This record gives sequence, structure tokens and C-alpha cells, in this order.
Amino acid sequence: MSDESPISLSSGLPETVLPDVPEDWAAGLSRALELPLDDRRDAIAEIAAHHPRYIAVWPALASLGRDPIESYAYARVGYHRGLDTLRGSGWHGTGYVRWRHPSNRGFLSALDALRRFAGAIGEEDEEDRCALFLRQLDPDWDRSGPGASGN
Repeated sequence: MSDESPISLSSGLPETVLPDVPEDWAAGLSRALELPLDDRRDAIAEIAAHHPRYIAVWPALASLGRDPIESYAYARVGYHRGLDTLRGSGWHGTGYVRWRHPSNRGFLSALDALRRFAGAIGEEDEEDRCALFLRQLDPDWDRSGPGASGN
């Protein structure tokens, strides 16, 4: 008697790779990041106004915030936009979202910015949760994330 049940040959947690953003969005952000500091924030904010689902603009704005609360708010928007995009890409709350895939970097950067700015405003519990979430999403985070040596 044969068993007709499907056999799963996959092992480990699933991995989600977010879709690439349109090239013109990425090129616009790249150009904006090259502008003098006085013009950079306004240029990135304009991109966010036209493409609010473009996750990478939010951590970029967070890095240019006028104070830690503004930076935290931008990072939180990026984090939530990223979660929406992850869910729309089939992520069900578990599995990897690795830095090695360029399309995942906007979300991971937003989560890392949320971690940093939560710490800056004294939200230590949130800072710790974000740090843990980063390592759960990408176990190599400490070596591969923004600001890591060699990157």
C-alpha cells in the first residue's frame, strides 16, 4: 500500500525576498542622498510623498530627522510599511528576511532605525525587541547589517 501524502523536502524556515522597487524610485533616492545636507531631507521627503510604499525612503528620512522623536516616527512608518509589504509578499510572521537580498534592505534598515531611535528616546524594551527581531529575520545580522564592519 502506497502513501499518497505529499512529502516536504524543504528544511528550515522559509525565506522571504521582497520585490524590487522600480528603478526610477531607487535612482531618485540615490540622487537625493548625494545632495548637500541642506537639500537632502526635502528631496527625500518629496520621494516619500510620491511613493509612500517605498520602504527605503523612511529610514533615510529617519537618519535626517531634526530630533529623535521625528526620527523615531519616520522609522516607525518604514517599519509598518515594510510589514505590510512583507505580508503582501507571502510572509506569515516567521522565516527569514535576509540583508543579502538588496530588495530586503529597506525594511531591515527601517527596523534597525526603529531600534536605534527607540533607544534614543528611552524605549529600551522596544529597542531590545527590534534587535531580537533583526537577528531572527537574519541570523547573520550582526555581520551583514548596516554599519557592520566590512560593509
